[in-house]
Amino acid sequence: MKKLVLFDIDGTILSSFGAGTRSIMSALSAVFERDVEAGDGYSMSGKTDAQIVVELMERSGVSREETLERLRDVWDRYAEGMRKEIGARAPDVFPGVRQLVNRLSEATEALLGLLTGNIEEVAWIKLGRVELDGPFWAGAFGDQALNRSELPGVAIQNAASVSGHTFEGKDVVIVGDTPNDVLCGRHLNVKTVAVATGEFSREELAEYEPDYLFDDLIDTVRVGGAILE
Repeated sequence: MKKLVLFDIDGTILSSFGAGTRSIMSALSAVFERDVEAGDGYSMSGKTDAQIVVELMERSGVSREETLERLRDVWDRYAEGMRKEIGARAPDVFPGVRQLVNRLSEATEALLGLLTGNIEEVAWIKLGRVELDGPFWAGAFGDQALNRSELPGVAIQNAASVSGHTFEGKDVVIVGDTPNDVLCGRHLNVKTVAVATGEFSREELAEYEPDYLFDDLIDTVRVGGAILE
């Protein structure tokens, strides 16, 4: 295998119509027994779930130390809420995603993984609901690091344990829809493929100079070629 291809989930693979936000906010309110609100101007985009939880609770007057001590309870409630949310309404997979993932999973030179701010349990709940969990073998998740910049290193380590191969530099490809997806692997000189299917426009993403930039993932030949070259 020559390439480690790491996909973001929300805004890149699918939309769960705000189910994650509702589930995590409900979990925080239940665990900490107080009303928790994001407030105007707060964005969860491109952040890990761990970072979101810490920031929201600090805004609600709860210390980082106390929040970190309660994370297991938060994750359990969060996953429970997500199962209910997407049980009622399945996520919407973006056009071209299934075809691209299938194309890459058939490529002997690629190992498919995830690099997502979702905690691992929630990531698999979402992908399982739309029958897209099978092709992904490695990755890094939002309960494995506080900051997204740490996730590429975690994913590379996890991929090495699965494949026996250490991926580095442009042999690591991050596919995502936010500036943080582009920036998180820059210190490792990875390849970045940005797609404007989430909250950020093509023009906004272009400012962060990804290696490749697409409006969507529909042209699987072109996008797949950019990933595997």
